[in-house]
Amino acid sequence: MENMTISQSVEAVALPETRIPRPLTAAAFTANFDRFAVGPILVTVATALHVPLTATVALAGGYALAYGLSQPVWGVLSDRIGRLPVVRTALGIAALAGLSSAVAPNLSVLLILRVLTGFAFGAVVPSSLSFVGDAVRPERRQGALADLMAALGLGSGLAGLFAGVVANWLDWRLVFAGPALVALIALIGLRGAVEPERPAVGSLSAQLTAVLRAPFAYLVAALGVIEGAVLLGGLTFVAPALQHRGLSEAEAGAIAALYGAGTLVFTRAVKALTTRLAPHLLAAIGGAFIVLGYTAAVLAPSVWTYALVATLLGAGWAFLHSTLQAWATSVVPEARGTAVSLYVAALFVGSALGTMAGGSAAAHGRFGEIFGLAAVVTVPLTAAVVIGRRRFTARG
Repeated sequence: MENMTISQSVEAVALPETRIPRPLTAAAFTANFDRFAVGPILVTVATALHVPLTATVALAGGYALAYGLSQPVWGVLSDRIGRLPVVRTALGIAALAGLSSAVAPNLSVLLILRVLTGFAFGAVVPSSLSFVGDAVRPERRQGALADLMAALGLGSGLAGLFAGVVANWLDWRLVFAGPALVALIALIGLRGAVEPERPAVGSLSAQLTAVLRAPFAYLVAALGVIEGAVLLGGLTFVAPALQHRGLSEAEAGAIAALYGAGTLVFTRAVKALTTRLAPHLLAAIGGAFIVLGYTAAVLAPSVWTYALVATLLGAGWAFLHSTLQAWATSVVPEARGTAVSLYVAALFVGSALGTMAGGSAAAHGRFGEIFGLAAVVTVPLTAAVVIGRRRFTARG
């Protein structure tokens, strides 16, 4: 009861009038853009560097793993020194590592630089989420997060299109340079941004103890691992699956970009429905979209069903992921950055595990196995989110 009282008093300081700085939204856009740009060029990089596809898949998996494992570090720092100082530092590191990636001489150097880039960009999205949690009251938070997710969806969607076109007609190395330059621009734009008021944090041990004593923090993190594996891990293989059917990098990237389009469209629906439907119902809708997309790809594999997968994964991200995301901002308000970072870490560790697990099947063109397993696992994931979120709401 004492913990609940503390949480409620902390939530009360959130101000609904606070607006999200546009450079912060641009930074989140860039972080997601960089994360998703590698999928459409994995085959191209493998060919250019004379290595097998299983080797270049490590670029996606290593990036996601570093992104995920960096979360506790960034989360604790953001609670102690502020969201914006953390984002500024991370953008500077990511820009340098991204530009260096564009001139990497071999796969080993490129992999190290991509891991460093992932580690740096790992600070941006969770710090942005925590900023929203600080700035917007709980009853309006999922709608505000839907706006941020629209930028994230736009970044992930345009990443596939940009990567495919640039790799096909220019040079795949420019795919790494582009987001690095945008990160620099966002860094400059954030110089005058001001954080919303938030309560002072206690000692580091108290900060960590608050999270470790919250049972729902563990549940949200566990669900994040599974979500990352089935949603983000599966999404990584959409572009390679299209290329396996004979499409070019540009064509595969353009179709994979439907994920971003789906996210943009369905986040608008989520924002409209947050005042009408309970969060657990939004999660159920999102899970149904994901299962439908993967099932269609397994039963009738084709360019059209892979396009449907990309679109419905965007819908699933808008409905299911936004529910988990908003939940993560509320489980431990007095240590919000740390709690959110734990969830995002779990999400991207799951993404890395899903990508690595599917690498062998993808190398042999067995994409039906990847998508089929993802569909099966999504069912208990959705059920767990629905039940858990409903119980969390019932406890106030």
